[in-house]
Formats: sequence, C-alpha cells, structure tokens
Amino acid sequence: MASNNWHDEPQEHDFPAAADYLSLLYPEELANTLADKLRAGTTVKKKAKDILRASGLPLLPKDNKHVEEDIDKVKEGKKLSPILLVRDTKLVIADGYHRVCAIYYLSEDLEIPCRITDRSR
Repeated sequence: MASNNWHDEPQEHDFPAAADYLSLLYPEELANTLADKLRAGTTVKKKAKDILRASGLPLLPKDNKHVEEDIDKVKEGKKLSPILLVRDTKLVIADGYHRVCAIYYLSEDLEIPCRITDRSR
C-alpha cells in the first residue's frame, strides 16, 4: 500500500465526528478543544500495530462491515482519511478505528497518517 492511498489532510467531517466521540469521554468543552487542536495539528505516521497496542482496543473482525469497506477502498486505490488520536492514560482513537483495523489486516507494519494531540496540553 503506497502513501498515495491517503488523503493529505483529514476530511473536514472527521473533526466533528471526533468531537462527538470525545464528548462521551470528556466534558463537551474539552472535547471541542481537543478536536480543534487536532484540526490545527500536523500529520505524522505511526504503525497500525503500535496504534492498536497503545489504544488497548481489540482488533475488529475482518468481516466487520466498516473494516471490510475500508479494505476494499484500499484495494480499489481509493484514499482514506488520516486518523485522529488523543494521548491520555491510553491512546484514544477519536476518529478512524475502522481504518486502523483495515490497515492492520493488510499489514500490521503499515504506517498510518495521523494527527495526535495530548489531553493535558
């Protein structure tokens, strides 16, 4: 999988989705602040296996509808959006859990473009 399988920037709709998810974990004001920090951040690359390990989340089944769709997108040469992460006690995947799992199935060592911010900053 080449780097051209990724959009250069997260899609605009990813940030409200991340804020919505983060509002389940944190007060709404903090969730919105974290989403804004992710929007303003720079994109870095991290391996799929390391993102899953740091998050403590299980690998979703390969036949999960959304994981399957993302695997198909990659095989068709369509671009995926970078994922959004928040460092806390564990890494929080604010947006892109299915994409991480899909890439893991293609190769756990593949690097995923992501934006990362810290909860405490």
